[in-house]
Amino acid sequence: MASRRSRSTQATSSRITDEQIADLLAKLQALLPEHRIRSTDRVSAAEVLQDACNHIRSLQREVDGLSGRLAQLLAMTDSSDAQAAVIRSLLM
Repeated sequence: MASRRSRSTQATSSRITDEQIADLLAKLQALLPEHRIRSTDRVSAAEVLQDACNHIRSLQREVDGLSGRLAQLLAMTDSSDAQAAVIRSLLM
């Protein structure tokens, strides 16, 4: 019986409150460029989460594009070039 009670207390203490969720959503909203502009507007949690997912996808595409461009530039540089060697060492 005591173990059941301690598990119940532990589960209750690990639950996140509505206030904590609202605080985390506000912090997430502040990180999104399109929401910083209209931070005074009331936005649903679903909209904030959807916009965050879209923003992350956009950032992933941007990283992929930049990685491809960097790979092309490194392929075109002289392998004995000191700057190219420094860049390669930073990427490894």
